[in-house]
Amino acid sequence: MSSPAAPDADPQDRSAADSAASPPPDLPASKNRAPDGRTSAGRVTAFLRSPAGNAALLGTCGSVLMTFGSFGAGSVRRQDPLLEEMFLSWLRFGHGQLLSMIILWVGVLIMIGAWVRVGRATLAGTVGLRDLWTVLPAWTAPLLVATPMFSRDAYSYLAQGAMLRAGFDPYTDGPVVNPGVLLDNVSNVWTTTTTPYGPVHLLLGSGITAVTGDNVVSGTWLWRVTMLPGLFLMAWAVPRLARRMGGNPAIALWLAVLNPLVLIHLVGGVHNELLMVGLMTAGIVLVLQGRHVGGIALVSAGAAIKATAGIALPFLVWVWMIHERDRALAEGREPAAPVRLFFKAAAAGFAVFVAVFGGASLLAGVGIGWLTALSGSSKIINWLSLPTMVAHVGTWITPWRLGSILDVTRMLCAVALVVILVWAWWRFRRTERDAVLGIVVALTAVTLLSPAALPWYYSWPLAVAAAFAMSDRTLMILVALSTWLMLVFNPDGSIGMYNIAHVALAVVAAVIAARSLTTRDPLRLSSRSRTAQVDGPGSAPVGGA
Repeated sequence: MSSPAAPDADPQDRSAADSAASPPPDLPASKNRAPDGRTSAGRVTAFLRSPAGNAALLGTCGSVLMTFGSFGAGSVRRQDPLLEEMFLSWLRFGHGQLLSMIILWVGVLIMIGAWVRVGRATLAGTVGLRDLWTVLPAWTAPLLVATPMFSRDAYSYLAQGAMLRAGFDPYTDGPVVNPGVLLDNVSNVWTTTTTPYGPVHLLLGSGITAVTGDNVVSGTWLWRVTMLPGLFLMAWAVPRLARRMGGNPAIALWLAVLNPLVLIHLVGGVHNELLMVGLMTAGIVLVLQGRHVGGIALVSAGAAIKATAGIALPFLVWVWMIHERDRALAEGREPAAPVRLFFKAAAAGFAVFVAVFGGASLLAGVGIGWLTALSGSSKIINWLSLPTMVAHVGTWITPWRLGSILDVTRMLCAVALVVILVWAWWRFRRTERDAVLGIVVALTAVTLLSPAALPWYYSWPLAVAAAFAMSDRTLMILVALSTWLMLVFNPDGSIGMYNIAHVALAVVAAVIAARSLTTRDPLRLSSRSRTAQVDGPGSAPVGGA
């Protein structure tokens, strides 16, 4: 990760990357011009006519195909009167469902291919931040009206919000205590599970169900729109974080935000990670800019959605402490003793966290039962977490069953996780860059060593890691991993990792995607075509009759 990033070859793109990572301001047409003198509309048109722009349009087509396919092959409701009213219920059964599945998977593969092509142009320096800002809404908009894909979590969110609205405590009871239409669509495994999310998540769910009632369609759509600001917070924060960490802002935005793993799973799948990661990355940037209280407050709000964001807080204490020391030196004063600086920063940060988290808990009328509810994730068993992976391997070489081995591997990995978190917090404390790198290490450790993991969990460390300079080889590995994670779950939310053919096809697609990042024709199809034309049946040998 420490190797230099690919340079921006085009001075235009370099100036675009140095500007704010946001669309240009609304100015009169004569003033709102790109660095080469074109208007913004002309710049967008020129980009869309370029090879990278063609790829962007192709990605939009993939997004549209996924949206249409989701109505029959996504994580659909068990009973869907809306499709019946639209005379589309045939999409959910028999040949209609097969057609929907094909359309959805084709859309996924098209978006992955488009993402890699845009990434290749970004590496070459011909695509800048402004161009990527054009791509983001085009790829996202169709997904806003799709049926949830690759997960049924949106239905759990609605049921949990309805529980709080009805006066139940989601930290002591599962959705089953509040029967109704919203409960009918929750996955069976989660109907009796208490909520592992924070008070802000519950407040949002309660507010949404208060507005939409038991309407699953409008409730799901409103949840998706409520999470959407997280995507734009990521798009705002990640390039700025890259500038601070020495990475390439355009590559960071492409890798962490335009990634199909993020857009399809977090937007299309309607996951609260989207808002959580957005608040966390934006908070990290604010702390690095010296706005410590506001930054800590944003990260705390992210932790009040999902506890994972709280992993960043201890590392941000180091940043606050470093800033206090540097300010004293800049003012010609002798800095306070390191211990005193630490306790000052830690006390202030903790006070902000308590104010945000405590205030949200008071508003929601709940306690801290989410801490014990975190154990509910142990019901998830798949190869994506290290303890489960080791336990599965253990069943191959011992006569023991998975359950007994899994208890041991999870306990050992939990101990290892605590050790790594403490080590990382102490090891990465000397500079701003150290602290942010420590966050990446900690989030990666949590993702790998926790009792359970799901594909979209890997968006946590990716959002921060993308800020660092990376070699082409590292980027290829991340493209392969993102592609594989995107493909190993089924559109209806079921796990495809226990189907050897499914996993093998995902591996093949991941390898092709990785090679395509630096090679236009990874399968050498064009060279084979030329060889066939020269040596084909219709060609006569030299010197022949």
